[in-house]
Formats: sequence, structure tokens, C-alpha cells
Amino acid sequence: QRAYLRSLANSMPAIMQIGKGGLTENLLKTVSDALEARELIKLHVLENSGEDPKEILHSLAASLQAEPVAVTGKKIVLYRASEKKPVIELP
Repeated sequence: QRAYLRSLANSMPAIMQIGKGGLTENLLKTVSDALEARELIKLHVLENSGEDPKEILHSLAASLQAEPVAVTGKKIVLYRASEKKPVIELP
């Protein structure tokens, strides 16, 4: 399933950036809303954030009850099934 999700995320653009502000409440709410709408999202961790993308991925996953999918350089991918309207069918 993770490989399938990674293949779907491959051609996706990053929809948000995480900068020096880090993981704020506002950012968590925005990411949660995006996960509900899209289920699979890609985020870009900026150089000035000063944090490791892997740590950010696991913090986001734990905070939002999402599944960490991948870290590629400064890009991270998260998945959470939509409660209202599922978009992606996992094999």
C-alpha cells in the first residue's frame, strides 16, 4: 500500500511549505483540512525550518492520526483516509 501511495504522490506538487515557524496550530488545522479533502498530500520543508523532515513527518502523523508515506529530500508525503468522502482506494 505504501508503494502504491508513493507512486500516486510522485507526480503531485507540494501543496504547502513548512518554514521557520514549524508546526503551529494553524498549520496543523490546514494540513488536517487538506488531508480530509485530498487524503494524500505532499509538503515541502524549507531550509530555514531548521528541523529534520523525518521528524516533522512523524510529528505530523502522530498529531493528525495520519500515515507517514515517504520522505524524499525535503518533501514529505502523508496519507489519511477521508471520513466523509474517500477518494483513494487502496489495493
